[in-house]
Amino acid sequence: MTATSETAASRSVTSKAPATDKAPARLLAVVLTAQFMAMLDIFIVNVAAPTIRTELGASGAGLQLVVAGYTISYAVLLVAGARLGGVFGHGRAHLAGLAVFTAASLACGLAADSGQLIAFRVIQGVGAAVMIPQVLSLIQQHFTGAARVRAIGAYSAVLATGAAAGQVVGGVLVSVDLFGAGWRPVFLVNVPIGLVLLVLGARVLPGEPRTGQARREARARGFDPVGLVVLAVGVTLLTVPLVLGQELGWPAWTWICLLACAVVLAGFVAYETRLAARGGAPLIAPRVLRLPGIAVASVRILLVMATNAGFLFTLTLHLQGGLGHSALRAGLMCAPTAAAFGAAGLTWRRWPARLQRALVPGGFVVMAAGEVVIGLVLRGGDGGGLVLYAGFVLMGAGMALAFSPNLAGALANVRPEDAADASGVLVTVTQLGQVIGVATIGTLYLNRLGAPGPQGSGHALWICELVLVAAACAGAAAGLVRRRRRAATPAG
Repeated sequence: MTATSETAASRSVTSKAPATDKAPARLLAVVLTAQFMAMLDIFIVNVAAPTIRTELGASGAGLQLVVAGYTISYAVLLVAGARLGGVFGHGRAHLAGLAVFTAASLACGLAADSGQLIAFRVIQGVGAAVMIPQVLSLIQQHFTGAARVRAIGAYSAVLATGAAAGQVVGGVLVSVDLFGAGWRPVFLVNVPIGLVLLVLGARVLPGEPRTGQARREARARGFDPVGLVVLAVGVTLLTVPLVLGQELGWPAWTWICLLACAVVLAGFVAYETRLAARGGAPLIAPRVLRLPGIAVASVRILLVMATNAGFLFTLTLHLQGGLGHSALRAGLMCAPTAAAFGAAGLTWRRWPARLQRALVPGGFVVMAAGEVVIGLVLRGGDGGGLVLYAGFVLMGAGMALAFSPNLAGALANVRPEDAADASGVLVTVTQLGQVIGVATIGTLYLNRLGAPGPQGSGHALWICELVLVAAACAGAAAGLVRRRRRAATPAG
C-alpha cells in the first residue's frame, strides 16, 4: 500500500458525510458480533482438543480434522460466499450463512463420535464462508467517510481479538465444565447467540442490493462455476497438507498436493484473465486485483494474520505443554494482546496526521519488538514476569497498526460494485494467512522441540519468534519499497 492509500480513509472524513442514523450502527453491531463468533470458533477448539480426544476417543488425525475441518471448508468457499452475496444480496446471504453456522454449532455440541463432529465442523465452516464475506461488503455499502473508517477499525479489532478471545473463552468453558458437559459448551455457546442475531438481523440487514441497477449487474455476472471449482481445488490442495502434514509426518502426498496447488492456482489466474478478456464474468475480476493498494494490502494482511495465528498457536503449546499451565491460565495470558489490538485498532485514526504515513510499517516494527521481548524472556523456560506482558502489549498494538490502517486504506479505493470481490479476496487472504501461520510456525516449533520441559519448549519458541520477527521485517520493508518506487515516478 502506498503512503497515499494508507491515509486515504482518514482524509475522507472531510470529503464525505458520515452516516449518523441508528440503522447502520445496529447493522454493524449484528454483523460484527457474528464475525466475532466465527473467528472465535477457529481458535476456541484448540484448548478443548485434549478433552475432546479423551471423551470421544479420537485419533490424532481425527483430532486434527476436528480442529481443521472448519478452517478448510471456510477457506475454500470464502470467495464463493462473497459472490453469493453479490447475487442474492449481502444481508440475505449473511443471514443464510448465520443460520447454517448456528445449526451446525448445535449439531457439533450434540455429536456422538469424532466422525460426526468432523462432519458438522465442515458444515460450520460452510456457514461461516457464506456469512463472513458479507461483513466488509455491507460496511462498504452502508458507511461513508469517518463512519466507514470507524466501522473498518471495529471490524479489524474484532478480526484479531477473536483469535485471542477464542483461547480465553475456550479455557474458561472447559475449566468450568458447565453441567458436566465437558467440551460441548465450546460449540453450544454459539446457539443462543446465533438465534438472537438471526432475529435482530432479519430486522436490520438488507435483503437485496440497494439499487435495481446493482441487482441486475450482480446477477448478470453469475457464479463462474469453472473458476469456482478450480479455485476450490487449488485452495484445498494448499490447506489440507498444511493442516495435516505435521500430524501425519509429511508423507509424499502432502508435497505432491503443494506442488499441484501452484499449478492449479496458476491455471486459475490464466483462466480468469482470459475469461475477463472475452467479456465473461470471472469469479475474481482482474480489475479488483489491480485496484490501488489491494495487492500490497493482501501481502501485508497475509503476513499479519500468519504472525498472529502462528504466535498464538505456539505460545499456547509452550504455556500448556512446556510450562504446564492450565487451559484457563494459558488463555487468560493472551488477554493483553487482544486488549492492545483493540485499543490501537480503534484509535489509530485519531493520531496526528504526521504519523499516519508511518503507521503500517511502524506497526510491523512494533510487532518485531514484541516478538523479540517475548522470545527473550521465555527462551530459558522461565515464566517471564511483567516484562512478558509488555511484550504481549507490543505484539497486540503492532498487529493493529500493521492491519487496520492497511485494510482501511485499501478499501477506501474500492467502489461499492466491487465490494463483494474485494471482500472475498481480502477475507480469503486473511484465512489463508491463519492456516499458513499455524502450519508453518507450529511445524517449526514441534520440529525444534528437544527434551520435554520448560527449557526445550522455550528454546523452540525462541526459534519461532525469530522467524516471526523476519516476517514482520518483511512487512515493514514491503511498504518502504513501495514508497521508494512511488517517489521515483516522475510527476504527471
